[in-house]
Amino acid sequence: MRTLRTAAASAAAFTGLLLLAPATASAASPSAAASPSASASASASASGGAKPVLHSVGTSFLTATTLASGQDADVPVSTGDYLYWAFPAAEGQTATVQVTVTLPDAADRHGPQTWTLELFDGLRRRQSCTAGPQEGTGEQGATTLALSCALRQIRSWAEPWSGDPLPGTYYVRLSTTDIPQTDLGLAATVHVHVATRGGADDAQPEGGSLKAPLVPPVNAGATAAAAAATPAPSASATYAAAPAPAAEESHWYSDLFSGWNTRWWWTVAGGVLAALAGVLGYTLTRHPRGHRHRPHHPAPAPAPVPHQAPPGQPRQDNWQ
Repeated sequence: MRTLRTAAASAAAFTGLLLLAPATASAASPSAAASPSASASASASASGGAKPVLHSVGTSFLTATTLASGQDADVPVSTGDYLYWAFPAAEGQTATVQVTVTLPDAADRHGPQTWTLELFDGLRRRQSCTAGPQEGTGEQGATTLALSCALRQIRSWAEPWSGDPLPGTYYVRLSTTDIPQTDLGLAATVHVHVATRGGADDAQPEGGSLKAPLVPPVNAGATAAAAAATPAPSASATYAAAPAPAAEESHWYSDLFSGWNTRWWWTVAGGVLAALAGVLGYTLTRHPRGHRHRPHHPAPAPAPVPHQAPPGQPRQDNWQ
């Protein structure tokens, strides 16, 4: 009897272990499998939240590389070139641009280099900065140069005579304003960071609004790609969708100055007007020669001839 009880207890214990094992495995399995997936999701969220670093730059306003708020750009550049970036700014925001220039090797340089940071709005008007050094000079032994510019708060409207910053696209231009001639073309590295703070709730003053930004935020290559991806409508569909042209209003004189004789009418009318103008001008400015009045003066009397003595007799010599 005792042996049977021991065997039953052992069987029950074995059965309980068999029942608990799947539950324990199922409870431990998600946690064990959750750590790789959690780390993967965390890394994915981190990669999706952080904006990628751009490695491109434009050389004009039209080819400026677009940067989003909080995005960086690391670009190897050639000293002496004009470098352009663009970023959007909305009303109520205050944008700050920070630039770090890694100068060429001191052994390759022949003197100090002066770099200048400038910001332009969508109308390409140069905007003033409220804080930060816009211009800096790197001496012969300097390795880096830091520049920054903080814009004024973006307004929703501005007076016509003012140059207030308005919503739209803003351009960043980085250039060298003073550099030895022999240092042009040296390799350098530029790091750009764009940061904005504030929002529409902080837009001051109120009372006006801008219907559309000065220039929509640019995105290099997106317009061409979208145009290439969008199928062009057929000619028949375009013709069917086009509205019918409005009928032109006609008058009694419309036929006189229309058609093939338009040029002849204008030519004849211009010739007649030119002839009349010439005759009128000649009549007003010429001098009438045939009716010119000349005063009559009597001819002067001849001058009297002075009296002359008769010629003298020849003298005779009586010396013989």
